[in-house]
Amino acid sequence: MARALVVGAGLTGGVCAALLGRETPRPAHLTVWEEAAAPGGRMCTACSPHAPGSTVDLGAQYITRSPQRAGPHARFYDELLALGLLEPLTSPIEGMVVKEGECNFVAPQGVSSIIKHYLKESGADVCFGHRVTRVDLRDDRWEVSTETGRHERFDLVVLTMPAPRILQLQGDVANLISECQRRQLESVSYSSRYALGLFYEAGTKIDVPWAGQYITSNPCIRFISIDNKKRNIESPDIGPSLVVHTTVPFGVTHMERSTEDVQELILQQLETVLPGLPRPAAAKCQRWRHSQAYAQKKRKQGLGEMCVHPSPRWPESR
Repeated sequence: MARALVVGAGLTGGVCAALLGRETPRPAHLTVWEEAAAPGGRMCTACSPHAPGSTVDLGAQYITRSPQRAGPHARFYDELLALGLLEPLTSPIEGMVVKEGECNFVAPQGVSSIIKHYLKESGADVCFGHRVTRVDLRDDRWEVSTETGRHERFDLVVLTMPAPRILQLQGDVANLISECQRRQLESVSYSSRYALGLFYEAGTKIDVPWAGQYITSNPCIRFISIDNKKRNIESPDIGPSLVVHTTVPFGVTHMERSTEDVQELILQQLETVLPGLPRPAAAKCQRWRHSQAYAQKKRKQGLGEMCVHPSPRWPESR
């Protein structure tokens, strides 16, 4: 049986695994390796350590369907809507710019629920705490190594990690990447920022007229969301949750500082934006070194659609 490895359990990795499981014409053993302790990547959802039902989206806040992608991606949206994993964003987000034809959605169970759905559907063996550091070509198969010393061979490897991480990989893969491909990967830039999730005791009131707000006048804070309100989840048994996303300049300036120090800086600025905010019961500060990707110049090829093996193939049998 052929073996396939997907590196990364974010949205791209989850969808890749599901499509491989759904559309591969012959049986295959699917594996997903993720360096973090949970799925989601930049669509991760954190839980309060005191109340698991209190959650906050630390990455993507909502999903925008553009007119250009509505048709090609219709089956994905239809499936997620039918399952209740997505629903239209109806709560007010102050400062949000909606272009003609766009539609925004939220995930009632948190954005990581979407990735969990695809990973479950794929039937893959999902392993966390696996940071891939080396990829070698051995007897027409890929030998993949982690920083903890694990080595396994696969017939197909799909890398869904940020471009800088791909360029850091050791082994044969570094030589198989052509100069043109290397330049393409090097041309991809990423914004960097922090996200701070705050969890409050049940019964706490955060009296604001919006569910989310874009901030333009603060050097630290770019976006605030009353996360449970954004997702239309209000319960007397679960306290509210709030998430803050910093500006990119703040993120770049403080990227190498400890998350504890950065958390205090964000809380100080949050007090100026929302004076009198109640004290949270718990907090989670997330560093996003590779927050959002963008290319320095437009290309005909889409980002991430790259094959480094001269003759990739699935074996007829194994």
